[in-house]
Amino acid sequence: MTFWDYFWLMMSFVLYVSYLVVLFLIVKDIFSDPTRTGWSKAVWVIVLIFLPVLGGVAYLIAFGQSMALRQAVRNDAARDEAEVDVRPTAGSDPAEQIARAKALMDDGALTAEEFAALKQRVLRQ
Repeated sequence: MTFWDYFWLMMSFVLYVSYLVVLFLIVKDIFSDPTRTGWSKAVWVIVLIFLPVLGGVAYLIAFGQSMALRQAVRNDAARDEAEVDVRPTAGSDPAEQIARAKALMDDGALTAEEFAALKQRVLRQ
C-alpha cells in the first residue's frame, strides 16, 4: 500500500467515526425530547436505520436549532446542580472559610503554613 492508500483509509475512518458520533447524538436527542410522542420517536429511528445519511441530514435540518437549545438547557441544569452540590462544601463567606481552616489548624489537621496559604487564597477571591 502506498502513502495515499493509508491517507485515504485514515480519512475514511475519521469520517465514519464522525458520522457515528453525529448519528448517536441524533438518537440521544430523539429520546431525550419530552415533547415528542412515542410514535414520532419510532418513525425517526426507523428512518435513521433505513436511510441513515438522508435521515440524519433531514433531522439536523428540521430540528438542529431545537437540538442545540435542548443541549444548552441540559448543560445549564447540570451546571446549576453542580453549583448546588459544591456551594455548601466550599462556603461562600470568606470569614467562615477562614474560621473552618483555623479550627482545622487547632485540631492539628493543618499546619500553620497551610493555614496561611489557605487564608491568602480565600482573601484573594
